[in-house]
Amino acid sequence: MGAATCTILGALLVGGSGEVSASPPAEPKVQDEFDSLGPTVRAAKLSDGRTAHYSDTGEKDGKPVLFIGGTGTSARASHMTDFFRSTREDLGLRLISVERNGFGDTDYDKDLGKADFAKDAIEVLDKIGVDDVSVIAISGGGPYAAELAARAPGRISQLHLAAALPPFGAKPAYCGLSDEALAAAVQDQIKDPRKWWAFPDDSPVKSIPGFADTAYEEGARTYNQRGQQADPAPQVHEQKLYCQRPGPDLSKLDAPVYLYGGKKDTTVPPSTLKTWQDALPGKAKVRTYADSGHDVQYRHWDQILVDLAGHGDRTVVCKGGKTRVLVAREADRFVAKGKATLGSCAWAKKK
Repeated sequence: MGAATCTILGALLVGGSGEVSASPPAEPKVQDEFDSLGPTVRAAKLSDGRTAHYSDTGEKDGKPVLFIGGTGTSARASHMTDFFRSTREDLGLRLISVERNGFGDTDYDKDLGKADFAKDAIEVLDKIGVDDVSVIAISGGGPYAAELAARAPGRISQLHLAAALPPFGAKPAYCGLSDEALAAAVQDQIKDPRKWWAFPDDSPVKSIPGFADTAYEEGARTYNQRGQQADPAPQVHEQKLYCQRPGPDLSKLDAPVYLYGGKKDTTVPPSTLKTWQDALPGKAKVRTYADSGHDVQYRHWDQILVDLAGHGDRTVVCKGGKTRVLVAREADRFVAKGKATLGSCAWAKKK
């Protein structure tokens, strides 16, 4: 009997019925826990009987960060930064956001102002057991951050202001408009979140997968969540609050301050960084970027996260196709020589 015949006979005997048995397919893997779909909006009863809505994302023992979104944003606006969620989690940051008057789930009250938001935020922080907190304010969140810093300076461990509107200096150009005229000016935009959240074609946020749709969903939530059908009253009210002068006294703030600005920003121009510096008691660390406009808070969110985590002496760069967080002097040297670019290598990848 030849070797080939032995091999065939052996196969037949193993199969029993004359068929060769096959190994069962590998067991498919299914995760044991859910993936997050973004921040959960919670409700908290305040001491004056009103209800505050807030989100609280991250480990409870993480470093707490109060996220104050731009004008016309809900408690879920922090979801728009989840394109670097893994980095935020690795850095151990806990992101908290308190919704403002009239947006999202929160009822509108024409008698509430910026100081009321600061009071609400402090009450929410108390309820969830947070004492000291770092603050990151974006765009129209700036005046609210200033109010909070004036009201509770001892509770702020760091203050970060990204393309943030200052409640100091010259008033915004629209402040002379009546409420009716301002409502007419914003009505079309807030009815269509695609207009409200429109970024220029060359904006770096265009390279973030799903960013535009997430922004549109945020806009729809802000202006329609309670069935208010894009009522412009809360938006007009908030923008008129930005006209109030003088701004709050920040002289008692004793915490590191970081300022971020885009050199192409026409909404909150780079000159406003000096306005903030003049109002702040200490020396702020200023980061300005030639590659950014009024999107610097997203384009350089990686750096903001690193700063929030307490590594303000380091700079995020892409070097040799690998993201590095280098000592600032070393990073500056590589960037100056064209051997590195600012920010994660994710920005250099085509989507």
